[in-house]
Amino acid sequence: MLRLGLAVASMVFLATGSAEAARCGGDFSAFLAGMAQEAQAAGVSASVTSAALSEVTEDGAVLAFDRRQRYTFNKSFEQYVSTRVGAGRINGGRAMLQRHAALLSRIEQKFGVPRQILVAIWGLESDFGKGDMGKLPVIRTLATLAHDCRRTELFQGELLAALKIVQRGDLPLRDLIGAYAGEIGQTQFLPSSYIKYGVDFDGDGRVDLRHSVADVLASTANLLHTNGFKMGAPYGEGTANFEAMREWNRALIYRKTIGYFADRLVGQ
Repeated sequence: MLRLGLAVASMVFLATGSAEAARCGGDFSAFLAGMAQEAQAAGVSASVTSAALSEVTEDGAVLAFDRRQRYTFNKSFEQYVSTRVGAGRINGGRAMLQRHAALLSRIEQKFGVPRQILVAIWGLESDFGKGDMGKLPVIRTLATLAHDCRRTELFQGELLAALKIVQRGDLPLRDLIGAYAGEIGQTQFLPSSYIKYGVDFDGDGRVDLRHSVADVLASTANLLHTNGFKMGAPYGEGTANFEAMREWNRALIYRKTIGYFADRLVGQ
């Protein structure tokens, strides 16, 4: 949710082959052929690029959504938090804290991120995995946005990362489903973050951020830990932990909502 600002600020273009990105605009099939070459130069197999890209078409609804989307908040914190953190969600989060207590303890020990922060993010992003994680084919969404010349390098990098998710065996193409900017899974990782921070915490040999609660929560903790989040330190506005959460979401109101929700989960 609302992490395009983060991606623009922190995205490193993932192709390691040709120094020139595929050309945006123009013929879509030619663009996809160029992206297939970029992906293969970056280590993605021809079989994966062919299966993923051969029948992809542009998605006009994705472009329309992207053009009208504004990655800013037009509500006050009080207005926003009242729509996102109610009694039902707080009670649901407390139930998740109990249900996954042993898992969350192991994650706290390894990554040093408190359980209430992880459960708050999980609840806000997908209602603890029960809510809407998006219904759009990620490859088609990212190919559409990459072909559009407004932020082509950003989304070319995300498209390459999505292909690497398939190449690694983390998710099959049929499960590579997400939201309008290609976010994936129960805490809505962009593909580049999936590659960079994803953790196989259930030990099944792959990072599954759609179905594995262990992988979802550990990967979210890994992102925060890698960016400086410290166990036992405050996480309110103005703190170092609040700044560490900027890698999760740049919006101040959203980070304040994470902290507010986390505090409600532990009765503060």
